[in-house]
Amino acid sequence: MFSDEARLWIKAGGGGDGSAHFRREKYVPRGGPDGGDGGRGGSVYLVADASLNTLWSLRRRRHYKAAAGGRGNKQRQHGAAGPDLTIKVPVGTLVRPVGSKDALADLAEPAQRVMVARGGRGGLGNTHFTTSTNQAPRFAQKGEPGEEQELYLELKLLADVGLVGKPNAGKSTLLSVISAARPKVAAYAFTTLEPLLGIVTVDETSLVVADLPGLIEGAHLGVGLGHEFLRHVERTRLLIHVVDASGWSGSDPVADFWEINAELAAYNPELAKRPQIVAANKLDLPMAAEHAPRLAAAAADLDAPFFAISGATRQGIRPMLQTVAARLHELWREPAPTTVVLPEVTGPGLDDVSDVSRDPDGAWRVAGRTVERTVAMTDLENDEALQWLQRRFDQLGVTAALNKAGVEMGETVRVGSSELEWASPGMMEPGTLERRTAAERKLGLRSAGLTE
Repeated sequence: MFSDEARLWIKAGGGGDGSAHFRREKYVPRGGPDGGDGGRGGSVYLVADASLNTLWSLRRRRHYKAAAGGRGNKQRQHGAAGPDLTIKVPVGTLVRPVGSKDALADLAEPAQRVMVARGGRGGLGNTHFTTSTNQAPRFAQKGEPGEEQELYLELKLLADVGLVGKPNAGKSTLLSVISAARPKVAAYAFTTLEPLLGIVTVDETSLVVADLPGLIEGAHLGVGLGHEFLRHVERTRLLIHVVDASGWSGSDPVADFWEINAELAAYNPELAKRPQIVAANKLDLPMAAEHAPRLAAAAADLDAPFFAISGATRQGIRPMLQTVAARLHELWREPAPTTVVLPEVTGPGLDDVSDVSRDPDGAWRVAGRTVERTVAMTDLENDEALQWLQRRFDQLGVTAALNKAGVEMGETVRVGSSELEWASPGMMEPGTLERRTAAERKLGLRSAGLTE
């Protein structure tokens, strides 16, 4: 079954915890710390697979989670890295975070690969925290949580030629004549409900032609099959504009021709510039021969080649295909058309740890990738780890930023999903942190109208 949309929830594996182990051997009473590091968690990748042409399988399974890294062990043994998770998608898949208009990736080439969730770093073992004043640290880092997000996947078919036109213009009949594809053909509007690809051979040239659902007025606003159709036009290099020249439905073929072009331009101005070949179809029916000269004049206004054809009798089809092949040979030398502009990706700066603000309940919020990762990897139930975290806050400039913002002793400081309390005088030295007990955390959340 064909599907060109899917939503996925993905989560990378968390890093393994570091080990706080000490060397224990006979006759070695003070062997010192020998805890190993945790392994990195598996990352999640999307890869374009040329053998796929639908997102249907991803609509059936929507949750994906990579494996976590292994824990560190004694004798400085590092934990095993979690295997990466690879999700195959069709070539032409556009990826964006749910709720965002910015594209994360445009997988337009076979085997193209993109990381969509990075695995967490493994926590450091206690061997990394020895100092001249603390030769036996009794803490290690926790593994970093893996990234997670919800993605919206949109498939835009990759075809050399797209057949466009109003419903019942004869696009499906034309595709069945020029290729081995067998689309459903019937005398009612929207017989074609999903795109269908066909391989067409013209002399020694092979090309991919897409039969796309018919357009009606207002398609750029989503009327009819609207956006379900128009997204697939964006990838094609050349359009064959099929027009019912017979006017059997009572409409004017020339008016139909301009209506479709207006819809393409309204959806995306770039589509109005896409090379076209105009095919006046159903020449075997009455009135078609009378309308053909007017259609030829309209095609000339767009500087588009014109052919009078009949899908039923195959009249005029071969000359048209030869022109299509010749035009494609020129277009293949140019970059593939795309309307996707990917945002520039930059890494986090070192100064992003000093973003201090107030939450609505009056608690302080410290934001920044570096500081949030540092706190997430700290064992807040370990006093030595808290002391190390305080030193890291000093190094990262968090302490100075909070003091400058006016933090008071006893106030709550939140970093990511963790909550700390700026200690009151007499309990600790000024400026140090103390972890809040579970009861205190629940009390604070409850008073703010939140739940854990």
